[in-house]
Amino acid sequence: MSKNFETQAIRTQTERSQFSEHSTPLYLTSSFVFDDAEDMRASFAEEKEKNLYSRFSNPNTTEFVNKVVAMEGAEAGYAFATGMAAVFSTFGALLNAGDHIVSCRSVFGSTHSLFTKYLPKWNIETSYFKISEPEKIESLIKSNTKVLYAETPTNPAVDILDLEILGAIAKKHNLLLVIDNCFATPYLQNPIKFGADLVIHSATKLIDGQGRVLGGITVGKADLIREIYLFSRNTGPAMSPFNAWVLSKSLETLAIRVEKHCENALKVAQFLEKESKVNLVKYPFLKSHPQYETAKKQMRLGGNIVAFEIKGGIEAGRKFLNNIKMCSLSANLGDTRTIVTHPASTTHSKLSIEDRLEVGITDGLVRCSIGLENVEDVINDLNQALNN
Repeated sequence: MSKNFETQAIRTQTERSQFSEHSTPLYLTSSFVFDDAEDMRASFAEEKEKNLYSRFSNPNTTEFVNKVVAMEGAEAGYAFATGMAAVFSTFGALLNAGDHIVSCRSVFGSTHSLFTKYLPKWNIETSYFKISEPEKIESLIKSNTKVLYAETPTNPAVDILDLEILGAIAKKHNLLLVIDNCFATPYLQNPIKFGADLVIHSATKLIDGQGRVLGGITVGKADLIREIYLFSRNTGPAMSPFNAWVLSKSLETLAIRVEKHCENALKVAQFLEKESKVNLVKYPFLKSHPQYETAKKQMRLGGNIVAFEIKGGIEAGRKFLNNIKMCSLSANLGDTRTIVTHPASTTHSKLSIEDRLEVGITDGLVRCSIGLENVEDVINDLNQALNN
């Protein structure tokens, strides 16, 4: 098999059946049959590789996992019903009561809730470092620290963490480095090259790319994935075969889609930088981005998320959303359709002002997931929404 990304995405396929199909079929079955008692015994004893039950594995989920494993340069993986199922199951499988996590403060809201509301029930604590203060990471490491965790680019402020620095710290202190690579996708960034042990994706976003299905995946070192698999086959967060089939098909066009997303996003960011009603624009491949050099070092392109701050705070943000005509108002991202979100009045409205500012969410911040429409139509809609 070729090592080239696009070829792996298209030619990694389940073995053809007796019908010689060109495109992988759907395997909508909850369970599988065995030849005889010995075949069943040996299969359950894991003396042979065989599908037993779709909560454990299924030809469709296996194909999807194998593609992402190849794309990320990983050893193994497991697919989940959602991105958050991947996050929770990864921690649930690998952490014990009394363990400690060091994480960047800029994480997805549900991940923050997991760290602050649920993991403490099992005596698992988390210490946060600011995106702007990576030099303080080592001071947070304790004797019981087990995991160093981060998202990059971050949600929603698209800040960039230096994966090379995180990899060096994790190696020095013998920590598991776990990276949420959702915003970048395997096409733009491969954290394993920089020392990550595990990489997590919400496949719901750019991997699907059309806002159709939910999914998550964790890939990385085989011994760690083995523990995650055993935890997951007993607790039940498996991806459905149908969603796996959809997502595997989506991966075939990931490279070409993401290239266009990034091209459009850069043009939108450049337009917004010149707009008088915008205070600042954050996009990893704009030279004005505070971590531009880091982004260029570890990412192929800048991604599809543009964050910008409208002058006038929360009310200006609400007015902007009300003026949008073509783009969608939604909480999703990574869709073919451009999506606009105002975090301070919606997704992060329950946080205190101090907590929002700590992760870069100012009152006027807008997160824009740039889609695949003609970019001039996207720019025209944003322009009229800002100036009406």
